[in-house]
Amino acid sequence: MIVVDTNVIAYLAMPSPYTEAAERLLLREPDWAAPLLWRSEFWNVLSLYLRKGLIRFEEALEIQEEVESLLQGREYEVASLEVLSLVNQSSCSAYDCEFAALARGLGVRLVTMDRKLVSCFPDIAVLLTEVA
Repeated sequence: MIVVDTNVIAYLAMPSPYTEAAERLLLREPDWAAPLLWRSEFWNVLSLYLRKGLIRFEEALEIQEEVESLLQGREYEVASLEVLSLVNQSSCSAYDCEFAALARGLGVRLVTMDRKLVSCFPDIAVLLTEVA
């Protein structure tokens, strides 16, 4: 199992320069986990694509359904103490620290394309391009 941030999820779900890397990662590590926050962040990604006319509403629903299926049973609440502790020891946002706290709590890697996360938490966070 690995924790993936919302960007990695989006790279898998919609065409991007990192889609192939996300697909390779999924083949090698099929058990993806994320904090519940991923849904709200992903809805924002979908809303951007909708508003720019890059996808239709029906496509957005299909994409959301597919990704929810991928993460089914591996979405987690993260304790406030864990998140705030990581916020206190880093310069990362509380949003980013949710992903780091989950990875640390599960004892797994966090895969991201956020260099700041990797810099702040090199013991758990790795770049998608380095593992895929």
